[in-house]
Amino acid sequence: MPAQDEFPLIFEQLKVILVPYGKKLTIKIDVPGHYILDGAYSEKWKKELFFASVQIKKNYISFYLMPVYMYPDLLKTISPELKKHMQGKSCFNFKKLETGLFAELADLTKQGHERFIKENY
Repeated sequence: MPAQDEFPLIFEQLKVILVPYGKKLTIKIDVPGHYILDGAYSEKWKKELFFASVQIKKNYISFYLMPVYMYPDLLKTISPELKKHMQGKSCFNFKKLETGLFAELADLTKQGHERFIKENY
């Protein structure tokens, strides 16, 4: 059973990865345990595009990063350790504090944001 009392700390450390992007993207939700960022309105898709979020779930913390779904080549260089935390095509789940993996995830988020902006999303 995960140490759920650490979940708020894990959430905050993952949220720190996303907060700097809130200046250029739209903060959709910013409440305890849930933070969502969207891109600008897309003429192509006729809606704001989801960029990323972090959320406390019952048994883990989920970090969703849509650019890795949109640009799967971003995943070619991630470590096997980070890959083990993937659930589906754009979600990373954590049950404990993993600072090294969070740093790798921050770098992946930066790369994803650069691609997202380059593609005008």
